Amino acid sequence: MSLDTLGEDVEERYADLGEELDVSLDRETRNELAMLTTALEPDDPDELVRRAIHVLFQRTVETGTLDFHLRSGYDVTYDEYLSGMTFDEMTGASQFPQQAQNDDRRYQF
Repeated sequence: MSLDTLGEDVEERYADLGEELDVSLDRETRNELAMLTTALEPDDPDELVRRAIHVLFQRTVETGTLDFHLRSGYDVTYDEYLSGMTFDEMTGASQFPQQAQNDDRRYQF
């Protein structure tokens, strides 16, 4: 997989999600959402769900979990996705590959 594939997959998922998302709530989630809406008094419980997604996303980025999964599935990181180029492309390593060093004679006198 590659950076281009990741971009295409994100765009596809974005289009699939649309503007609204029906989410079923289990008992625990419903209880927690009820507590949060009581305490925080948002205009709409949907706002809390949006905030929760932002918090989860931020935590996933900060802990490196997102990079781990992106590296495993697409061989890129989130920073590479944001910049639109891989680390090798940023540093020019893909344009100027280094020849393999033959160190067989390194310690010979």
